Amino acid sequence: MADLECLEIEPSESANRSVIWLHGLGADGNDFAPIVPHLKAPAGAHIRFVFPHAPAIPVTINGGVQMPAWYDILSMSIERQVDTEQLRASAQAVVALIEREVERGVKPEHIVIAGFSQGGAVAYEAALGYSKPLAGLLALSTYLAGHESIQLEAANQNLPILIQHGTQDPVVPESLGQHAYQWLTNKGYAATYQSFAMQHQVCQEQIVAINKWLQTVLA
Repeated sequence: MADLECLEIEPSESANRSVIWLHGLGADGNDFAPIVPHLKAPAGAHIRFVFPHAPAIPVTINGGVQMPAWYDILSMSIERQVDTEQLRASAQAVVALIEREVERGVKPEHIVIAGFSQGGAVAYEAALGYSKPLAGLLALSTYLAGHESIQLEAANQNLPILIQHGTQDPVVPESLGQHAYQWLTNKGYAATYQSFAMQHQVCQEQIVAINKWLQTVLA
């Protein structure tokens, strides 16, 4: 996959923290930018927000129509049959963004990977398989698409993981978010699960919780 184009929101001072945030199917990097003003950096932290744009590819479940997507979804069954090769390629593109942040002076342990829905599946793949400790993983209304094939790295065994899901989500059922949580905790990961009375979206109460979590992992 070619280098991803990104929307970037810079802090007022030189960045020493980064959040790489992946959008969902059919959206783009602008989708979560409006949340940034509601997220306060901890003392001494200057956060660069990086919102990559997924490339446009044909998506099987939408009749093969081209749209921004991190990978093809072949079936909307509860197992979510996906193109795992494309999933891994997108994860590697995110790893390239992590490495670029490191080159720009942000240590890996000060980088958070976040993702919503399909972007969250890529975030899981990239963060859990990264070879150096990261600051945290934020998984929003998503699922572990590659749980059968993901290559886990010991460097992120202690990665703080926050999973959030809507109890009324008709797109990605909450059971998939709960499955990811159980799978991770069974493997010894420090995952936290939070649910909100919402559908496939983000709510204000959730943003407050995200802000509190970021204050901790980026301190």
